[in-house]
Amino acid sequence: MEDDKIIQLYWDRDESAIPATSEKYGAYCAAIARNILKNEEDAEECVNDTYLNAWNAMPPQKPSVLSAFLGRITRNLSFNRYKSLHTQKRGGGETPLVLSELGDIVSGTESVEQELVRKELLAEINGFLAGLSKEKRQMFVRRYWFAESIGELAGRFGISEGNTTMTLKRIRLQLKKMLLKKGYQL
Repeated sequence: MEDDKIIQLYWDRDESAIPATSEKYGAYCAAIARNILKNEEDAEECVNDTYLNAWNAMPPQKPSVLSAFLGRITRNLSFNRYKSLHTQKRGGGETPLVLSELGDIVSGTESVEQELVRKELLAEINGFLAGLSKEKRQMFVRRYWFAESIGELAGRFGISEGNTTMTLKRIRLQLKKMLLKKGYQL
């Protein structure tokens, strides 16, 4: 089913929107949740919560890209669940590593006044990513959006884990340098 038809089902409050969403995007959302949580049951619960959140958000929201809308909901729910399950950072997990790698570049905004700055920052990061090669952009997004492990990335791109780590480090440093140059305090 096409995305616009699925969105219309939500707007019509037709309960068949949930199975249609699950059929088209269930595996996508589950992959995001599994990469972050590393637990099948927690991931499944986050995916189900994604459908509930989508149901509650539409209307009034009408996403222009349904996959990104659902992916963002799943990702946020998964990180929130991860934080509640792990009150302190523990070694060995991929999620704390992903968060710590970007921690010195971006941090969460906590006040409403910073929303405008957050949107400007998002536009700067998107512009930065658009300037990267396709492979580097995909590597960055797969690591920091989908929380894929270094090993998974190395296999996907056919390079060593060391090369993958170094490439990501260089991209982060370029991003940090660009944001500092634009006046962002990191």
